[in-house]
Amino acid sequence: MITASHSQLMAQYNEWMNSRLYALCASLPDEELRKDRGAFFQSIYATLNHIAFGDLAFLSRFTGNPAVVPEPRADLFGSFDRLKAERAALDQRLLAWSASLSQEWLAEPLTYTSKIDGKARTMPKWVLVTHMFNHQTHHRGQVTTLLSQRGLDVGTTDIPFMPQFDAF
Repeated sequence: MITASHSQLMAQYNEWMNSRLYALCASLPDEELRKDRGAFFQSIYATLNHIAFGDLAFLSRFTGNPAVVPEPRADLFGSFDRLKAERAALDQRLLAWSASLSQEWLAEPLTYTSKIDGKARTMPKWVLVTHMFNHQTHHRGQVTTLLSQRGLDVGTTDIPFMPQFDAF
């Protein structure tokens, strides 16, 4: 089982990577962000939107906010500028939420119905928290590949390179 401190580290990593990734994406015109590049979610924008969808879906299940899980593939925010602002707010929310976790909460079962396949599942919350953070990393990797194909480098994506570890 993961620990509450592991969840906090992953929320910090998520915020660090998103701030860097979104700063790089902000250098691109909207048509480049929305261009179909043959990725699973077609574009950079749609992939970033999907990451936000996943985070909101799991936060809905974990906290009840938002009250309803958004629909998959819906454009949640309508523009990159709004997506970027909402992403920053969502990252702050994930940081605060992860700081509130306990080992007891992580061990509790959670039953939810997936918006992807409609199936109800029950499992320990720590498994779902692990998946949420893994989901973010997986799809950010797709975005870094799409950016790299355009000659744009987000830099290192490794946890040990986070600024908080520079003092070690």
